[in-house]
Amino acid sequence: MSVVTRAAHDWLATVQAQLLRGEAGAARATLAHALTEHPASIELRRAQAGVLAKAGQNTEAESVLRELLGGSPQDVASAFALAQMLREQGRMTAAATVVRACLREKPNQRDTNLAISAIELLDDCDRKLDAAAVADDAIVANPSDARLHAYAGMFDSQLGRFDSAREHYLFALQHDERAWEWHAPIGLSSAQRYVDAAHSDFALFNDGLQRQNLSEKARAELHFALGKAHDDIGEYQQATRHFRAGNATAHRLTTWSRKNWRRGIEARLAARSITHQLEATGDFTPVFVVGMPRSGTTLLAGLLSRHPKVCNRGELPWIAQLAGQPTLAGDPARDNLRRAAATYAMHARQDDASGAYWFIDKQPLNFRYIDLMLAMFPDAKIVHCSRGARDTALSLWMQCFLEDVQGYSYDFGDIALVMHDCERLLARWRQRHVDSIRTVWYEDLVAKPQTTVANLAQWIGLPPRAASETASIHPASSISTASLWQARQPVHSKSVERWRHYAPHVPELMRIPET
Repeated sequence: MSVVTRAAHDWLATVQAQLLRGEAGAARATLAHALTEHPASIELRRAQAGVLAKAGQNTEAESVLRELLGGSPQDVASAFALAQMLREQGRMTAAATVVRACLREKPNQRDTNLAISAIELLDDCDRKLDAAAVADDAIVANPSDARLHAYAGMFDSQLGRFDSAREHYLFALQHDERAWEWHAPIGLSSAQRYVDAAHSDFALFNDGLQRQNLSEKARAELHFALGKAHDDIGEYQQATRHFRAGNATAHRLTTWSRKNWRRGIEARLAARSITHQLEATGDFTPVFVVGMPRSGTTLLAGLLSRHPKVCNRGELPWIAQLAGQPTLAGDPARDNLRRAAATYAMHARQDDASGAYWFIDKQPLNFRYIDLMLAMFPDAKIVHCSRGARDTALSLWMQCFLEDVQGYSYDFGDIALVMHDCERLLARWRQRHVDSIRTVWYEDLVAKPQTTVANLAQWIGLPPRAASETASIHPASSISTASLWQARQPVHSKSVERWRHYAPHVPELMRIPET
């Protein structure tokens, strides 16, 4: 029997200090000794799992955490540590299963902060149905918590449950002053189409603008909400007034830099060709849907994903993140491309699409990295969505984006620059990869959706079948982009040449060459 010389928490402090100093080997040795004295210490075993994971021993780390949860299913710290590790491996469904199982075992169901932590983790895993279910369960236990209602409203909107989303957003606004800062007004306006100015939201949004303690960001969102509401009912002059106010404020707040954008684009255009190219995998083909936001990327991806061999992953962040790594700059070595491709494929495949072969990534701004994408995946298909320039510019200007990467959308000069650079880069990539890129025009897609998608599916190589059986997104899927309402409606051409309604009020549109 070993003699205890130090308390477990003292050993743990030593391990944490060693890890902070980058002494992974010393930390492993310290843990091994500490566990001989305290073999039952949950904190030390959890630290052991973390050290194993950092050393790339994921199987061993997972085994330790699952053993801890087997003995204590309500161990939140171990469950969340395991879920985060699984998420980093692209095993999103497994991560969600761990979180949900732990919450079911947790005796105190009134812990709102725990529920919110779980909701945010599930959202990071893109498991919206699970996140919504946790929010709903938490509301049953904490019916007056406005934060939970705001989260529930967001997920219900993304899942197409618009009536329920509206109830949650209104509850949050009525019961907590902070809800005006939680994107609730913009969520309300995005979850429906207004038919007349008598709707109560018009008064609600106007009253919100009179609030004294509102942040500039929340005030801008209210203007966008009112602009959208007036646009719905055809009051274009009123809509313009609010869109101008919202864009002016948002433009002041954004950190998006025209100088940085130009520097990045010129670097991409000046880069020499990538000489190395990996082999096609045979069982994994990415379909990258690129172009300007608001050009039909969400609609097209949803229609393509009707095919049973296609999995739509929405807007994945991984291409931009990988492109920013120094090892992939310039003309990357084959081994670096292989590691990057493996990382991307892991996060695109995940653990819930065993029957899929084609995986859609509809991050529009990936048009910046087409050369890298095709070096990693030579059989990838690049679908370039294009739309009339004035309609694109207007639609961007009418959106309140939550991501600062879209900060150019608040100024017509910046919008024109980004659209022009998109075309410059696409022209360059077409010169090098003419057979891998296909352009789909928004106007053709909404006029002839089945024909357009069927022709595209044939080019991609999908097995023959009706690739677009219906004309709207399946209600079980989630949409977290600005198109969450529009993409669920039957395909229509009402937005074609929409800019003409605004031409008398937005003269900047006439300075954009129409394509």
